Amino acid sequence: MKTFINDSFMLKNDAARTLYGYVKDLPIIDYHCHLSPAQIAENYQFRNAFDLFLGGDHYKWRQMRTNGIDEKYITGDADEYEKFKAFARTMPMLIGNPIYHWTHLELKRYFDIDKTLDESTCEEIWNICNEKLAQEDFRAQALILKSNVEVICTTDDPADTLEYHKKLQGFKTKVLPTFRPDKAVEIGKETFIPYINQIGIKSYAELEAWIRDRIAFFNSYGCKLSDHAMEYIPFAEGDATKVFELRMSGAELTGEQIDIFKTAILKVCAEEYTRLGWAMQLHIGALRNNNRKMYEKLGADVGFDSINDLCIAEKLSAFMNSLEVNDCLPKTILYTLNPKDNYVLGTMLGNFQKAPTPGKIQFGSGWWFNDQRDGMVEQMKALSNLGMISRFVGMLTDSRSFVSYPRHEYFRRILCNLIGTWVTEGEYPEDYETLKKIVTGICYENAKNYFNF
Repeated sequence: MKTFINDSFMLKNDAARTLYGYVKDLPIIDYHCHLSPAQIAENYQFRNAFDLFLGGDHYKWRQMRTNGIDEKYITGDADEYEKFKAFARTMPMLIGNPIYHWTHLELKRYFDIDKTLDESTCEEIWNICNEKLAQEDFRAQALILKSNVEVICTTDDPADTLEYHKKLQGFKTKVLPTFRPDKAVEIGKETFIPYINQIGIKSYAELEAWIRDRIAFFNSYGCKLSDHAMEYIPFAEGDATKVFELRMSGAELTGEQIDIFKTAILKVCAEEYTRLGWAMQLHIGALRNNNRKMYEKLGADVGFDSINDLCIAEKLSAFMNSLEVNDCLPKTILYTLNPKDNYVLGTMLGNFQKAPTPGKIQFGSGWWFNDQRDGMVEQMKALSNLGMISRFVGMLTDSRSFVSYPRHEYFRRILCNLIGTWVTEGEYPEDYETLKKIVTGICYENAKNYFNF
């Protein structure tokens, strides 16, 4: 019987299979993820299959809720085997959902399990996984090495001490920080004043100086990227000092005042990124914490976010132009959560490309809700139609899971099938020397060169 995860999985023609042969064993550069540096440094040992597969994976939690699973078996106090069993009961219902593919890739690649996960196989799979997870070579660092990961870029608050990154400086896989200053940027949110008080800032000038100092600190630990998660990219000019003082006095700000402050702080950041040769990631379009009741109960990042529906082009253009005019537009990766904006970003790239960096402005891989076959294909087709996919820096996990690395395999199969189909249908010649350069570039070389790893 042919196994579900097999050599030809998602590869639908000979050209696709040939191209995949070029990339399947390449190292992984995971330039954006949410793995815990502490768990890596402490070489965390997972308690069981629930802890590994479901401990912080809100993608899976969201589908369990959709399947009518009580919250007790998701984030509540139920027995962990019962939680895993509830997930197993959900799995067969996920036809067409990437979680079905991801989970079976994870079971195959890490545990050599070919059986599909459902309620009838749950106990057997639970026992196989738990037996292996009890072994030393299934701890956090070993899972990373098994995955052939060359670089991991975690996501870190500017106030972080980076103590765990320091401990990891001798680890075979490079584990580098990423500068994520959202709490210092989002002046309109309820978290802003407590954060400013926590870091001991008394004035706008102090905040600017603190940000520059923290960027320098992150740079000393090998940081190559920043990351900004924003509903939209702001652009407004005015007195940021006054806005800061108003907010710290407890005043309510207007939308324009919020944009004045955010624009000013983002410009400070961009100037430093440019000076240091970093890349700036802009994740655009999430509508977060929609379910207030569950936010108050569980906090953020637990599966209650969705896609926002905004017009993003004009302010994004104005912001990038204001940086370019002053020669401080860094290498930039633009991500959209709303696929309606694929062509907005796909055309925005060409406005600001500049030598000597090939693909200086990037269209980021299908993000979050677009991190599935159709979303990735549509992103890559838009990039190909409007720009140059051969300079694309490719896939990232954007994950909190230590077994999410088969998502790179998933991406590589989808990429090779897309390009292989173009070749098979006569839309590109069977020039495998050039095709090899293109697919190995997208899957590894472009990112290595772009970020200077």
